[in-house]
Amino acid sequence: MFVDNVYQEMEVWYPLFRFIEAGAKVVTIGAVAGQTYTSKLGYPVKAEVSYDDAKAEDFDGLIIPGGYAPDHIRRHERALQLVRDFDRQGKLIASICHGPWVLCSSGTLKSRRATSFFAIKDDVINAGARWEDSEVVVDGNLVTSRKPDDLPAFCRESIKVVLAS
Repeated sequence: MFVDNVYQEMEVWYPLFRFIEAGAKVVTIGAVAGQTYTSKLGYPVKAEVSYDDAKAEDFDGLIIPGGYAPDHIRRHERALQLVRDFDRQGKLIASICHGPWVLCSSGTLKSRRATSFFAIKDDVINAGARWEDSEVVVDGNLVTSRKPDDLPAFCRESIKVVLAS
């Protein structure tokens, strides 16, 4: 799971605990390993691994939460390369709310179906996606949702994609 400052609390912690409940080991990945990043409300999360040290082949999938954090994440070429690596390997890429900003910058949305928070709809479309206003959109290994209210469907479909691969 990618983390950075100004993340949306529910979009980190709900999937993190839901995946743990499903038997997964969730690893937080940020620009600097060991650094604590704070949410929109100041809630802390520590990055366990840096983008530089993370390898897609070591994981079953990637979760990109929303908030304003995705705008920070997409400034790191290594984070964008990780997204491309997960996609090339056909592994889960789950992105919610403003998380698809990272997908826009990574080039992984071209000719894909996706959704996002409505305010970045134009960005998602301009990145080549066919945008849908749905609680969850699954396109192969790509799972996207619009907002925190969609988290139950987002996590359910994301876990299905991991289990199917």
